[in-house]
Amino acid sequence: MSQSFKPLIAPSILAADFSRLGEEVRAVLAAGADWIHFDVMDNHYVPNLSVGPLVLEALRKADIDAFMDVHLMVEPAERLIDDFAAAGANLISIHPESVRHLDRALAQIKEHGIQAGVVLNPATSIEVVDWVMDKLDLILVMSVNPGFGGQAFIPAMLEKLRQLRSRIDANGRPIRLEIDGGIKTNNIAAAAAAGADTFVAGSAIFGSADYAQTIALMREQIATAS
Repeated sequence: MSQSFKPLIAPSILAADFSRLGEEVRAVLAAGADWIHFDVMDNHYVPNLSVGPLVLEALRKADIDAFMDVHLMVEPAERLIDDFAAAGANLISIHPESVRHLDRALAQIKEHGIQAGVVLNPATSIEVVDWVMDKLDLILVMSVNPGFGGQAFIPAMLEKLRQLRSRIDANGRPIRLEIDGGIKTNNIAAAAAAGADTFVAGSAIFGSADYAQTIALMREQIATAS
């Protein structure tokens, strides 16, 4: 885990009860969540369909001012960058495979004055980040294949985290290293030890009986990796 960043927990609304989404988001924030992770799927780049910018805009209109971490699993991602920035995203992450020109798409995000990230699928090589580090605020490692919540963590992604942590530290820029997919109380410490400092969890939090207790336990586990 990076020593320069406070570890952050970002519940994914994909696992929330959408019939009362605003209430769910407020509940996890009150329970100690740092960010809200917004999974956007288009049934094209990934085999599922989730939410669009109007949902994020609605949360903003409901006076929810949390940091919104938007993960675009859409193709072409360039088409929705402007819409999500206008809706209130604080950070937008994109997959290299989902854009025609990665450097240009990251610049498009930064033009809105918000943070930009790159997402690496389990089989995506880490070398892709080497040429765009100057535009990155975050690298997101997918520890499952994108498209569905509730999948099992892929252990090989721990080595990917370690290699990326070395690259980030060598580069010297303040880039967060996020992990998403199958993160639970029993594996979050391993992800932290491998270098992650930002942790997305969906069903592990929204599927628990006590959000605050689960988030507190996650923080305890992260602390053991320090």
